Amino acid sequence: MRIKEEAWGGIPLLHIEEEGNEGQQKPAIIFLHGFTSAKEHNLHYAFNMAKKGFQVLLPEAHLHGVRSEPLDEVQLSLRFWEIVLTSIEEMKILHEELSARGVERIGVGGTSMGGITTLGCLAVYEWIDVAAVMMGAPGFVELAKAQMSEFERRGFKLPISSEERKSMLDTLAFFDLTRQRDRLNGRPVHFWHGKKDTVVPYEPTYHFFNAAKADYASAPERFTFTTDPSAGHAVSRSGMLEACDWFARYLNDEPNL
Repeated sequence: MRIKEEAWGGIPLLHIEEEGNEGQQKPAIIFLHGFTSAKEHNLHYAFNMAKKGFQVLLPEAHLHGVRSEPLDEVQLSLRFWEIVLTSIEEMKILHEELSARGVERIGVGGTSMGGITTLGCLAVYEWIDVAAVMMGAPGFVELAKAQMSEFERRGFKLPISSEERKSMLDTLAFFDLTRQRDRLNGRPVHFWHGKKDTVVPYEPTYHFFNAAKADYASAPERFTFTTDPSAGHAVSRSGMLEACDWFARYLNDEPNL
């Protein structure tokens, strides 16, 4: 297995491929890490995906890992949506570089914040062919409101005015799949979520899945959800392998019509 540290358009990332696949136009998976994590923490995903013949990119999120700044967790939390929106914006750079290298099939996935970002990307990028969402949430506006309420409940004063709050929610609505389900456009999407998750609540995501199933009535196998009844905010090994198998099933060299 070849693991190479690279920077694409100023974005630090790990580029993982099996030995002998270097330079080949293999389908690519961009896999995004979670909040307070770092790119190398998802190497177990990348290893198993690369074994299936893919090249895998693990980008470093804004303000994380080698891009960290001296912020405590509360300060970082207050910039959560800045981080997510930056990752969505930077996805264009990764896509442009992959296209320049002749890569035509691209999957996107992630854990927690990375899963949330994946769903935001699906709302705006038609070039994503397949997605795997681990502990993500499509309802950006609902989640942001819940986060702000929790901060205020804990006695923190949010450093934004009511006008800035409205502007932020209006921006997030643009990426909110619960408000534009049609953007999924029949693409294969797999969800994994622990029912006891208290960080990214299970119910809103499962509710979205149940509502959106109707859009996949002609091909229900392309839209799936695994519930782990005993899991909290951590993906099991079986859940990780499910994501790898999902990409192996749908991210091949021929479009799934």
